Amino acid sequence: MAAGQDASGNGADRAKPTQGGVQSVERTFELLELMADAGGEVALSDLAEASALPLPTIHRIMRTLVRTGYARQQPSRRYALGPSLIRLGETASRTLGSWARPYLAELTEATGETSNMAVLDGAQIVYVSQVPSQHSMRMFTEVGRRVDAHATAVGKAVMATMPEESVTQVLNRTGMHPQTERTITDVESMRTELARIRELGYALDDGEQEVGVRCYAVAIPEAPAASAISISGPEARMKRIAVEDVVPLMRRLATELGNELSAAGEPT
Repeated sequence: MAAGQDASGNGADRAKPTQGGVQSVERTFELLELMADAGGEVALSDLAEASALPLPTIHRIMRTLVRTGYARQQPSRRYALGPSLIRLGETASRTLGSWARPYLAELTEATGETSNMAVLDGAQIVYVSQVPSQHSMRMFTEVGRRVDAHATAVGKAVMATMPEESVTQVLNRTGMHPQTERTITDVESMRTELARIRELGYALDDGEQEVGVRCYAVAIPEAPAASAISISGPEARMKRIAVEDVVPLMRRLATELGNELSAAGEPT
């Protein structure tokens, strides 16, 4: 990986402070994001290579993060993400879920099926919001559940928006283990699938995560984190939903939600 390059292909810009920003704060978050991209644990030399920041600067920031609990130093001298981040992540997840709920409610009302919002966290998808179907037989994916990205419609929808190098990193990290006999388990087949998703504008999970369950998903544009919304339910019911009707609705709702999330992140 080139210096300053992250798993999303944007790392080269991280070392450049944004106009009006506080450089030390930007550098701190840059290092935290690089640690997350690396799986949560890195050596100082890795951070120096990836960020292009001076080693003394990195060392000073990491000492501060360790002191405040946002990082911890391992016996191996490598640095790992710290427990103080858990509370921030849980609170952010609840807030994100509350923003998504009105859009998911509209989607569930229109389709009668369970709607979800999920975020890519490393190589896994985390469900952060849900509006359940009123059917007695419905999906049991709950908020907070983590699943490998390659076996889900939401994961594939998100990966279809990412640079190829970043997709390969995600897939290599999960190992692409089969969840059912329909799960895509090799990188080349997934690349073909992602190209199809880009062409069609939506992703399909056809029993790849759970037998008998079908899911449609679209990525959320302009969202601050790689994310998607989906509808899911038993295969027999989902096949009765006209894709040409529901996908435009999902894309509109995803765009509106992305715009709201993006606006919420802008300084006032």
